[in-house]
Amino acid sequence: MKRKKDDLDRLTEKLLKKDPSLKEEFERAGQAWDIAFQIYDLRKKAGLTQAQLARLVGTKQSNIARIESADYTGYTFKTLEKVTKALKSKLEIKIVPTTYIRSVQA
Repeated sequence: MKRKKDDLDRLTEKLLKKDPSLKEEFERAGQAWDIAFQIYDLRKKAGLTQAQLARLVGTKQSNIARIESADYTGYTFKTLEKVTKALKSKLEIKIVPTTYIRSVQA
């Protein structure tokens, strides 16, 4: 079932028509939101506070808060691995081509 467009959808479309280069930034922001919400949801389902998760990861509560912030993109692969392991989860990274690259033979 397709959801109905709201004002944010219409504004996004309008901004992208004016400046198509914003598409990459919107996609990056969407990925950051997705990661932040996944970590938040897993932490809540595990019944952990940010401070408790921080102890399991070996970091400070403020770092967990930063990772759960939807505008943060400075995490490393190693950090995400530690967080997912502490949350008894598995980290999966997927690379999906947006265009097909033709093979060049010499």
